[in-house]
Amino acid sequence: MKTLEINGQSHQVDVPDDMPLLWVLRDVLGMTGTKFGCGIAQCGACTVHLDDTAVRACQTTMDMIDGEKITTIEGVASTEIGAKVQAAWLDKEVVQCGYCQSGQIMSAISLLASNPKPTDAEIDEAMSGNICRCGTYVRIREAIHSVTA
Repeated sequence: MKTLEINGQSHQVDVPDDMPLLWVLRDVLGMTGTKFGCGIAQCGACTVHLDDTAVRACQTTMDMIDGEKITTIEGVASTEIGAKVQAAWLDKEVVQCGYCQSGQIMSAISLLASNPKPTDAEIDEAMSGNICRCGTYVRIREAIHSVTA
């Protein structure tokens, strides 16, 4: 049995050590905001935060987690920066199909937490691991800039 702190709440899970965090979140705990995309940490749809660091939940196994606080898309609105990023996403109409957006938002929050005034190049670099099939990259950049204004 392992205790996970997710979005400020404690969860007991009895899962194998090699189970990816993504499946624990989605299949065991029913937190479906974190998406499965590629399964090989290349698309970013499964991005969550471990102690405020963006990680890919599809490749983060339970044996890699040792007391870190986990934040998912379901929990970011309770933080000041998370609420601002989500509001900017709506204001700039970033979402098209929406499938990648939870991962995009998680990566944007991580970027802004470490770099409150990123340049276009810094945004592009930080967000490069998140793929948007709809191509809303310009709106993503605009939304991130609007949070910093």
